[in-house]
Amino acid sequence: MLNQPANPVGIVGYGAYIPRYRLPGTEISRIWSEGHEESPVKEKAVPGLDEDTVTMSIEAARNALARAQIDPQQIRAVWVGSESHPYAVKPTGTIVAEAIGATPATQAADWQFACKAGTEAIQAGMGLVGSGMAPYALAIGMDTAQGRPGDALEYTAGAGGAAILLGPAAEAAAVIERSSSYVTDTMDFWRRPGSHYPSHAERFSGDPGYFGHVIPAAEAMMEAMGTKPSDYAHVVIHQPNIKFPVRAMQMLGFKAEQWRAGLLVGEIGNTYAGSSIVGLTAILDIAQPGEQILVVSYGSGAGSDAFHLRVADHILDIQSRAAQTWDYIRRRTPIDYAQYARLRGKLATN
Repeated sequence: MLNQPANPVGIVGYGAYIPRYRLPGTEISRIWSEGHEESPVKEKAVPGLDEDTVTMSIEAARNALARAQIDPQQIRAVWVGSESHPYAVKPTGTIVAEAIGATPATQAADWQFACKAGTEAIQAGMGLVGSGMAPYALAIGMDTAQGRPGDALEYTAGAGGAAILLGPAAEAAAVIERSSSYVTDTMDFWRRPGSHYPSHAERFSGDPGYFGHVIPAAEAMMEAMGTKPSDYAHVVIHQPNIKFPVRAMQMLGFKAEQWRAGLLVGEIGNTYAGSSIVGLTAILDIAQPGEQILVVSYGSGAGSDAFHLRVADHILDIQSRAAQTWDYIRRRTPIDYAQYARLRGKLATN
């Protein structure tokens, strides 16, 4: 499915948030394999005791607003995609909308599609703005660090995410020229109601899951746009670990200098609903007018969203208006497994 809004839409503001606490992969290995198991990431970001999907979404949204410099009362939708909403019944979106001053004349809702919940919200926001129903829409992808103790996911399940403020292309720092989706019913990762931790079928994670969606979604976008890998200055693909996105980008024909700026998983882990768009914010921090960017998300269950972006002149005006993504990555406090268990509530105390 290829989508092109009736009225051109772009990114008028963007912002990321990553908590400062970092759990090294070697620390997880020390506890569960006596140091014999190699960690797939250097370290992962872990939220503090006073941080959750709501608080982190607010911080990212404030960064996006600082860049856009618009009245939040003009935002007609605040949508938060996540696998770790703090309430089972009560939307995260209403809390975020209230905190940034977008209420009461706005929509607010939560989205879920595993790791592509954030890009689902972006596509919906494109439709709302592109149809003329709203001047601006805010899409957020944000998650906390989830993973059963000792499970393979515990190594990579990080925390953080990003907010993308969508508006008219004439005001945009990057115009979204086209988006597309590719979806099948593939059971590679899930969490049932009442389950605290997600489950996964490892034999489906690569193929037919990740590679079976990311590759055709990217190829369909390039075919629709009449582009080839060398036409893009930057590319960012969903990052569940380091090996998968690197292999996918090599399979598609991209070179390391095209994807290095957006490959953050080794430093902060897999931020799930925010993974691909956190990488996009790091790219937007350094992007130059006229460059083309390819973004491809992936969500288990399963599907991918692809976006073709063209960077506009306005990017140079907004890059320094808020904290950049690498500012958050460099701001780090290492913790050990005991501190991690306390921060994430891994130990029952009553």
